[in-house]
Amino acid sequence: MREKLKKKIIEVCNTKIEKKGSNVGLSFYAFFENKNNDPELLFEAAQWWIMIHKLDHFEKAIKIKTMVENM
Repeated sequence: MREKLKKKIIEVCNTKIEKKGSNVGLSFYAFFENKNNDPELLFEAAQWWIMIHKLDHFEKAIKIKTMVENM
């Protein structure tokens, strides 16, 4: 996973946790605007989320943050 994506995931997870608490869930779409302005990065996130880790559509932000930090 590219460093750019790792940083974005951790940043978004921190923001969501800060605003909504440690029980907040999110999908990999949370790391992107509602535009397809970086399809390669979106595909990389989807592949990591769906194909590699076989995660559910929504997962706890704290779980995702921990997974990325431990990579």
